[in-house]
Amino acid sequence: MSEFNLLEEVKKNIGLGGNDYHDQTIQSYIDEVKQYLLDGGCKPKVVNSPSSAGLIARGVLDLWTPTGAADFSPYFKSRAIQLALKDDEDVQTE
Repeated sequence: MSEFNLLEEVKKNIGLGGNDYHDQTIQSYIDEVKQYLLDGGCKPKVVNSPSSAGLIARGVLDLWTPTGAADFSPYFKSRAIQLALKDDEDVQTE
């Protein structure tokens, strides 16, 4: 999945589809969530697959807080562990 498509998918998932105003901020959070997943042991093919878009959107939403007290939700952390255990062959590519 290209970054542009991932950005659009995340925006739709968090209710900001069609609005370009927050693109730079959202892209920054996408990059942060993807790096968190990679650092946690997820394979790049798994992180970049369309099937990871929902989890990445959840992570972006977890980080998107006006208080500055950003933390990943228990769901995000549990799902990240599941993705870290996936092999390249087990990933949806479309």
